[in-house]
Amino acid sequence: MTSKVRFSAARRIIVKTGSALISDAKGHVREHWLGQLAEDIAHLRRAGKQIVLVTSGAVALGRAGLGKDKFHSLDEKQAAAAIGQPRLMQALSNAFAPHQIEVAQALLTPDDTEQRRRWLNARATLETLLEAGCLPVINENDTVATEELRYGDNDRLAARVAQMLSADLLVLLSDVDGLYTADPSEDANARHIAETHVITEAIMQMAAGANSQKGVGSGGMVTKLQAAKIAQSAGCATVITRGDRAFPLQAVTDGALASWILPDMSPANARKAWLEGHIKPEGAVTIDAGAARAVQAGASLLPIGIVAVDGQFERGAAILLKTETDQIIAKGITAYTAQDIRRIAGYHSHQIEARLGMPGRPAIIHRNDLVLTS
Repeated sequence: MTSKVRFSAARRIIVKTGSALISDAKGHVREHWLGQLAEDIAHLRRAGKQIVLVTSGAVALGRAGLGKDKFHSLDEKQAAAAIGQPRLMQALSNAFAPHQIEVAQALLTPDDTEQRRRWLNARATLETLLEAGCLPVINENDTVATEELRYGDNDRLAARVAQMLSADLLVLLSDVDGLYTADPSEDANARHIAETHVITEAIMQMAAGANSQKGVGSGGMVTKLQAAKIAQSAGCATVITRGDRAFPLQAVTDGALASWILPDMSPANARKAWLEGHIKPEGAVTIDAGAARAVQAGASLLPIGIVAVDGQFERGAAILLKTETDQIIAKGITAYTAQDIRRIAGYHSHQIEARLGMPGRPAIIHRNDLVLTS
C-alpha cells in the first residue's frame, strides 16, 4: 500500500512538528515553512480529514524575550514558555488565516492523558473543537509542568493524543526521513526501513545507535519509536519522515522516503480490546428494554433508559450495563458519577441541566466508550 493510499484512508490524522521546524536559531518563526505546512493541512481538511497539530516551539520563541541563549533552571525555561506560547499561537493563526481555519490552543500535562477523568475532559474538548471545524493545536503545558511530571518530548504527547482521539494516522515530522539500519552518512550499506508491523528489540537498538542523534528538539529516533508503539497499541499507524522540506505532508503522499509503523488492528477494535480486557468495572447500571436494544444497535446510553444504579463510582470509571433480568450486555466508561446518574436516571437529556444545576453531556456513556459483552 502506498503512502498516498494510507493518507487517503485515514479519517483522523495527528501531525507532530518540533521546535527546530517552527523556529530558527535566533528564535524567529520560520514563516515560509509554516505557511507551507498550513497549506498541506488545509488540503487534507478539504479532502474530509480531521487534523490535530501537536507542536512545540514556545520555549524557543520565548528565549529572546528573556534575553537568554541558554537556560540554567526550570524556572527560566518555564518563563520562556510563558512568553513564547502566545507568539507561537499568533504565528499559527497568521499561517492558517488565508485558509479560513480557526486555530484553538490546548495545553496538556501527562495527567490530562493518563488520568481517566481528565482524559475524558480533554477528549471531549478536542472532539468538540473538531466538530466545530477548528484546528486543535496542542503543546505540553511547559509553564506549569515540573521535570518530574512532564512528557519531555512531544512525540509521546502526540502519541497519547492519537490514542485519546482514536486517530488513524500519526505523522512525526523529523529531520531524518525515517529509520535506517546504520548511519547513512557513514555507512554506504545502510538500509532504510520503509515499514514494519513490529518494533523489535533489534529495531530499538538501531534507533539507540546510529539514529540516536537524529530527530529535532528533545526527542530522537528512540522517542519516535516509543511514540509509535503507543500509537500502534491504539490501532493507529505512524509515519516518520523529514519535516524540513517544502510541503512536508504532500511530499509523503507523493512518495518521499519515510518509515511506516503499522498496527495490526483498527483504532475502533483496539479501543474495544482495551475496554474489554484492561479496565475493571467499578459499578453497574440497570437499563430498560428499549435502552438495551439501542445500545446493542450501536447507540449511546442516555439517562432516560436507566432504571437503577449499583455502587459508588466517579466520572471516568468503567461500569457494566445490565438488563432488568440481570443480563450483562455491555461495559463502558461513564461520563457521570453514580450520584449524578441517580439524579438524572429516567429523565431526558435536555432535562439534565435542570436536575443537576449545571450543563451536562447528553449521554451517560458515549457509544465510542461502550463495548458489547459476549
